[in-house]
This record gives sequence, structure tokens and C-alpha cells, in this order.
Amino acid sequence: MLRYTLKRGIIALLTIWVIITITFFLMHSIPGDPFTNEKKIQPQIMENLKRKYGLDQPLIVQYGKYLQNLLKGDLGDSMKYKTRTVNEMLKTSFPVSAKLGLLATLVGAGLGITFGIIAALHRGKAFDYFIIFLAVIGVSVPGFVFAALFQYWFGAKLQWLPVARWGEWKHYVLPVAALGFGMIAYIARMMRTSMLDVLNQDYIRTAKAKGLSRNVVTWKHTIRNAILPVVTIVGVSVAGIVTGSFVVESIFAIPGMGKYYVQSIQQSDYTLIMGTTIFYAIILVIMMYVIDIVYGFIDPRIRFD
Repeated sequence: MLRYTLKRGIIALLTIWVIITITFFLMHSIPGDPFTNEKKIQPQIMENLKRKYGLDQPLIVQYGKYLQNLLKGDLGDSMKYKTRTVNEMLKTSFPVSAKLGLLATLVGAGLGITFGIIAALHRGKAFDYFIIFLAVIGVSVPGFVFAALFQYWFGAKLQWLPVARWGEWKHYVLPVAALGFGMIAYIARMMRTSMLDVLNQDYIRTAKAKGLSRNVVTWKHTIRNAILPVVTIVGVSVAGIVTGSFVVESIFAIPGMGKYYVQSIQQSDYTLIMGTTIFYAIILVIMMYVIDIVYGFIDPRIRFD
């Protein structure tokens, strides 16, 4: 177990370093800089700004200094939000994105797994066809389209729920639904397919031949094995949703990471782009590590080498 943990830890660190390096050099390969479009800035002030943020130095020097600061936990100052650091912005925006993402994940994973199980156990019936139809719609249509539709119908047209802002429980319903709908569809389809595959295995037929009840066969043998592929999907989805669904947060005016990430790209805010990207990478790597551990508890056949 210790050997496995260390091995995975080294791989995780290398993965994060590769992401940092690629993002840094790709970002600086784009023509211009954060101050290029500032037409009112005088040349002397422009030079001072570039000197302050180290943009006047060779790229490899900037990279080295960024890594040094990163090891200290310093993500730098935002180049557009003059009085704020990237650390402060992540500290205030991440809890909002995390709350929204966790709610959407609970709804999406819970309903998706439940629908997938029911559809597989009632294959060829009305509910099964409904889940297939739901999966096609949910996978084909992006989340921001659902967000706009929900805003129009339930917010503007029927006026049941607020169309934007963040605070009371009413503000959570539409963005959670917009984020969770696609997850429900995708996980339901995945769970249904996995369940059908497991139901056709020899050990399921053997369990039935032994006289085990349907509930025992379903819960102890079928679902436990069928849920493994779904765990991977849920883990990756959690990393993406918890760190902010960029477009959905912008549509509902939610002050999460998504808003800052979109603005940082539009404004070429190098430090904010790097900070949000690194933060997302760390969350994703942690989730993948957790998934590997969870595998061992779900399926005893998996061993830590």
C-alpha cells in the first residue's frame, strides 16, 4: 500500500508539472500580452508594468521564477484585478463553485445511477426507452443550452425561479439542474450499459441457479460490479463541475471560478489563467487518486501493487 501510494504520488506530481509547463509556454506563445490592448497607457507606464510582472525578462527566466513562487504557494498578483492576488480570488470563488458543483454531482450521480439501474432491470419497457431518449438528449445538448432554456421558461416566462444571482436556495435550482441534467443522462446510459453487461455474465446465472433472491443478486453481485466504470466518470465529472462550469456560471452570474477563468482568457491575465488551470489540475489529479483507492473497496479483486 505504501509503495503504491508513493508511486501514484510521484506520477501525480509529474502530471501537474507537465500541465504547468505546457500551459505556461502555450499561454506566452499567443501574440500580445495583458497590456497590449490598453491603448491609453503611455509607453513609459507600459514598460514599468512589464517590469513589475517580469514580462520584460526572457521566457525561461519567467518560467523559473514562476516555479519558485509556486513552490512557496504564491500564485502571483492578477494583472487585471490590480489590487487582488490570485490566491485571494481562488479563496473567495472556489467555495461558490464547489457548493454548486457538489449539489449538481449529488443530483446527477444519484439520479443517473438510479435511472440506469431501473432501465437495465426493465429492459425493453417504457422506462428503458425513456432513459435512452433522455441519454441521447442529455449527451447531445451542451449544458449552457439547458441553462438558457431553464432561464427562459422557469425564470422569465413562468417566473417560478430567479434567472440569475447567487444567495438563497432558489438561486441554486436552475444552475444545479443545468449542470446535473447532462450528468444524469450520461451516467444513466453508462450504468444501464454496464448493468446489462454484468447481467449476462456466468456468475450472475450461477447466483440465480443457487436460489439467491433477486434483491441479493442485484445489490450484492450486479450493482457492485457494474458501478466500477461509473465511479471513474463520476470522479472526473466532480473535478470539472466543482472547479466551476465556466459558461453556466457566467449565464447565471454566479461569482465562482468559472467567471474568473473566462475573464482571464479574454483579458490575457497570465497569472490568473495559470492559477485557475493549476488549481483545476490539482483537483483532477486528487480525484483520480481517490478513484483508484475507491476501486479497491468496491472490488476486492483489485490489489495495490
